Amino acid sequence: MSDNHKEAPVHHVYDGIVEEDNHLPNWWLAILFGTIVFGFGYWFVFETTKTLPNPGAEYKLDVAALAKLHPETMPMTNEALLALASDAAVVSEGQAAFATTCVACHLAQGQGLVGPNLTDAVWIHGGKPTDIQTAIVNGFPEKGMPPWGKTLGAAKVRALTAFVLSIKGKNLPGKAPQGEPE
Repeated sequence: MSDNHKEAPVHHVYDGIVEEDNHLPNWWLAILFGTIVFGFGYWFVFETTKTLPNPGAEYKLDVAALAKLHPETMPMTNEALLALASDAAVVSEGQAAFATTCVACHLAQGQGLVGPNLTDAVWIHGGKPTDIQTAIVNGFPEKGMPPWGKTLGAAKVRALTAFVLSIKGKNLPGKAPQGEPE
């Protein structure tokens, strides 16, 4: 061994395994303690004092701004789709889309012919607004319903979903209920 290297003191020997007291390198300790100090400072500034805007809040504001600029790229929630169902202009647009794409199977008022009755409280693939939107977008080719998402586009799919939500629960006479009660 060289003269400038000290032997670490032996703390314990067990079954021929020698446990020495080797100290961690200073660079490793500096990174560890620096990370601890940074974490405490970050928590103190952003969560306790609120002196700077919270990154999570900024992210939500950015997403909301993006949704206003490009609403077709944002996923819709049940609440947002229900809000669209109360907008007469959107429902009217959805009714026009329904008249051109859905009438052949669901009839003019959604009471069902080949496709199920859309005015009752019984749904085959779920009656939540997002379930209805997913059904329109992806369709059920094995059951005869084509996927309309790419054909109609996001805006018309949302409008069509709003229209279906507006006629849901009217219980018009038509095709017998199919599926599970909501």
